[in-house]
Amino acid sequence: MTLQLPRVWRLLVRVVAALLVVIVLTLAGVYAFAGAYGLNVVFRRGIWFGVTVAADDARLSPSMRLALRDPSGPVAAGPLAWRGIAPGFEVADLAVIADHKEVDRIALARIDPARFRFAVRNAPAGDRDLDAWMTELGAALVINGSYFSRSGEPATPLVSAGVRRGPRHYVANHGAFVASARSAGIRDLATQDWHIALRGADDAMVSYPLLVAADGADRVNADARWLANRSFIGQDHSGRIILGTTADAFFSLKRLAAFLRDAPLDLAIALNLDGGPVACQGIALNGFSRSVCGRWDLADRDKQMKLLTPAYGKERWGLPIVLAALPK
Repeated sequence: MTLQLPRVWRLLVRVVAALLVVIVLTLAGVYAFAGAYGLNVVFRRGIWFGVTVAADDARLSPSMRLALRDPSGPVAAGPLAWRGIAPGFEVADLAVIADHKEVDRIALARIDPARFRFAVRNAPAGDRDLDAWMTELGAALVINGSYFSRSGEPATPLVSAGVRRGPRHYVANHGAFVASARSAGIRDLATQDWHIALRGADDAMVSYPLLVAADGADRVNADARWLANRSFIGQDHSGRIILGTTADAFFSLKRLAAFLRDAPLDLAIALNLDGGPVACQGIALNGFSRSVCGRWDLADRDKQMKLLTPAYGKERWGLPIVLAALPK
């Protein structure tokens, strides 16, 4: 006698089988589109998408609403007090003042390249967040690096542990951070080809835009309504490397450039790094710790303001590209 499943169970089995097929095909599609990075997006931090918002939308931070309401109003830096936590390594927090109140805050580090070396690392799978990178590298500092593709690969040329990565054919006229055993600093790619700038580097990365050039100008050409958490790397007139990450998303790139030019940082040159939820900075050195990551990214898409918003999940983003500072 043949055992027959009840009709309802047969239907349930078919539904489950169909769902499994859909899931497998969906994951295969994600992998085909974005590789292992795409799978980590789905399983680790959740899916984010752009939601249409107005300039006064309550889903924006108060600082973002102020920036949209008054995009060219005066902005000033609060008092700056550097604190040494190791020889050649200082930290500070710089308040951003507008409309008579603090609207943002920049977590800063100032590092002497004679005492610390710099390393650029790339993990295309996107399976390491800020804390994982700090642990793996044993670094004094980790900050997010330059831009990456949908598969987590470098979108700009870089050098990691002496190995060239990223696109071979690339037009660059902004800047590159270049480090070797002897020195570290930012090169202006308007006056030097990036192939030459990266030649002989142990670690390096091209990024954009240049926020502060040698003449005090900037090379920003971006929508004033593009607001996001920001990270940058700069070099002061003494040759020290200055790294900063904002707590909020008050700054457009143009406004950030003007702020950095006038801030009491003595910057000779400054280069923007990737922004939004990947704008992260971690420090662990001599009992001092810092671990901050962004959450905001608002951009103009097809004449509508789109706020990057999680569909689910609140985990920190994986960082495919990072810059680390380690004691020599």
